[in-house]
Parts: sequence; structure tokens; C-alpha cells
Amino acid sequence: MAETETFHALRPFLRNWIWEHGRVGTRYLDCRDGQLKFDEGKKARFASETYFYVPLKKDAPAQGTVPAVHEAGLARLLHAAQLGRPEEAGSAAEVQRAVHDCVDLAIASAYQIDAERSRQRHSEEPLFEDEIRAAVIDDVRAKYAAMREQLMLYDFTVLYGLPQPLMISESPFIDWRVRAGGALPLVSLPLGPYSLLAGTPSTRTQRSAPTLWKEAPAMGPFKDHNRLLVERARLWLVATTDQQLAAVQARFAPPEPPPEGSPPP
Repeated sequence: MAETETFHALRPFLRNWIWEHGRVGTRYLDCRDGQLKFDEGKKARFASETYFYVPLKKDAPAQGTVPAVHEAGLARLLHAAQLGRPEEAGSAAEVQRAVHDCVDLAIASAYQIDAERSRQRHSEEPLFEDEIRAAVIDDVRAKYAAMREQLMLYDFTVLYGLPQPLMISESPFIDWRVRAGGALPLVSLPLGPYSLLAGTPSTRTQRSAPTLWKEAPAMGPFKDHNRLLVERARLWLVATTDQQLAAVQARFAPPEPPPEGSPPP
């Protein structure tokens, strides 16, 4: 019997971090045991966690396990961003559609931890499984539906040619608007090691503007992007080199067992 393969919502993005120098695969840090690992091939099997999918569009049916995207257009956008070739991303309409797909996938990755917390909370109540699921969906929609509507009207820019390689995790969407002590009117999502999708508020109320492309020889306001991404990571971190991952490995090291014979805590 063929093995059933889980399709991860971020797998299209992870293709841009595949290492092809002698070995083909992905370098990643397993945040659950703090070990550096190498996943052979191009399928990113380490990204296998189950998504709790909540459709955020009004009156959208709760079908599927991840947001529905136009896979060919998304792949074209991500490839063009990785190479820094805007002309290869497709028409303006195709790029805009792919950017909106990125936003949907980014938000879906962002609400996973909230969905899990909501599920744990409602599981303590005398509810049936379908009632728990419905309650979790309501909780997620209450927090994220309006955010999605807002972000769909943002102005987006693909920044490429960044001077420092970005990492990616299971929760790569960063909302800079809610940072304590340094909020910025920005949202961002890494598209590849050297490319980033950045969104800023717009005055439009009906439709977003065409996506801009900009070469970025400096990190600018995104100099803390990797640090913030590492702080949010719970399952895995992907980078282009072992050095990047080793630099943050201690953060995810499991606690050392107490000395033998010591009293329990």
C-alpha cells in the first residue's frame, strides 16, 4: 500500500530552501529535541504537522485541510522572488492572486497555535467533538477574519536580493504592528532565503494595488526578521547553512536531567 503523504501548506515556500550542492535536501533544526537534521530529497517530510483549517472568507464552507491556492501561480511567484526576476512571475493579475494566496497561507500558519489553545480550553468543557471544533472555528474567526479582510487591501512589495539569508519556520508570518516597544506598520513573510513579501497599510477600501518589486541591498526595518521568527518557532526551523541553525540551537535544547539521587522538584 502506498504511503499517504501529508501536504503541508508551506511546502511551496520550503522549496526555495532546498540545498542542491552534492546532496539534495533541507537543513533544519528540530525544535522539539534541539537537534540539527538534514531531510533528504525535495519533499520536506519534516513539515508534517496537521493543520487546523478555518475558512476566513464570509460564508466559506469548512472544507479542505489548508487554504485553496493556485499552485502554479504561487510556484511561479516564489521562483521569481528567489531569483530576483520579476519578469518571470507572470502578469500583474497573476502576481496579485499569488500574493493573496501567500497571505492566506501566512494567516493559516499564524492561527495554528491559537487554534490549539482554543481546542485545549474547550476540551475541558462537557462538549462533543463537533461542538469543540465549532467553538474553535468561532474563536479563530473572531480574531483572524477581520485581519484577513484588512490585509487583502494592503499594498505588497516583493523585496529580493537581501544581503542576509532568511530562515523559515512553521509560523513564518510576522505582524510587526503588534511588537511591544517597537511596533511598525508592516507585515511580512519570507518567500526564500533572500526574498521577502512585505505589506503596508493602504487607503483603498475596495481592492489592493498591483504588487511592487524592489531590490533590497540592505535589511532596513527587517534586520530583526530572523530573531522574531526564531522566537515564534515551536516545531522546526529551516536555514541555508548549519551555522545559522547552530547559532540558535541552545534555545531549543531539552533540559538536562537532574543528577542521580537528587530529590524531585
